[in-house]
Amino acid sequence: MDETLTLFSLQGKRALITGSGRGIGLALARGLAGAGAAIIINDRNERKAAAVAAGLRDEGFDVGIAVFDVTDREQVIAAIGRIEKDIGAIDILVNNAGIQRRAPLESFDERDWNDLLRVNLDGVFQVSQAVARHMLARGRGKIINIGSVQSELARPGIAPYAATKGAIRMLTKGMCAEWARRGIQTNAIAPGYFETDLNRALVDDPAFSEWLCKRTPAGRWGRVEELCGAAVFLASPASDFVNGQTLFVDGGLTSVV
Repeated sequence: MDETLTLFSLQGKRALITGSGRGIGLALARGLAGAGAAIIINDRNERKAAAVAAGLRDEGFDVGIAVFDVTDREQVIAAIGRIEKDIGAIDILVNNAGIQRRAPLESFDERDWNDLLRVNLDGVFQVSQAVARHMLARGRGKIINIGSVQSELARPGIAPYAATKGAIRMLTKGMCAEWARRGIQTNAIAPGYFETDLNRALVDDPAFSEWLCKRTPAGRWGRVEELCGAAVFLASPASDFVNGQTLFVDGGLTSVV
């Protein structure tokens, strides 16, 4: 293999991708596996995780599963411990698990606000902390947090979601400040508007799709597989001197007025 291409190889590495039972998480799992990584699918539902893993194994990938809820600290710590003990070291962590809630800010339900914080922010903190303790002991590791264009931009109806994704951008910088000298590279990917179940209501809204295609320089919705290149880069030795950054994969949306 060409020396430059080996920089992007994930052979011999193991990646845990939270919330990887569908959508962006599943696409990223497949992309990292395609670059040579052994992957661990995470979902709260064991049957769903097992079915996804079986499908990926049929494609020839090395796949395990870890069933836990990112919002449950005890579950997280126990699951990470089992992976490290029974499967092997987690070299790459992708914090993908997330939810969306939409409502006008003045009438936003407190329970929805708390749910967003628990999944989108607390979950990233808890899983990262549990995994990083093992990475720090080894002196190496890659953490990739999934942000959003809402890490940079706001839009009516999703202010609390934007707040959680803005926090992810700063938490990524904080992880860099804490752990870079100890061998961990922490970065974030900020997807633009992609066709996923999370965005189904918007994809099916002709007025919104028309607005988005006009607003985005690329002129279209993103496809989830288009996030894989960024993930492979940030998970691989090619990014060993990249730390604390948020990479926007958004068709140019955040670059224009």
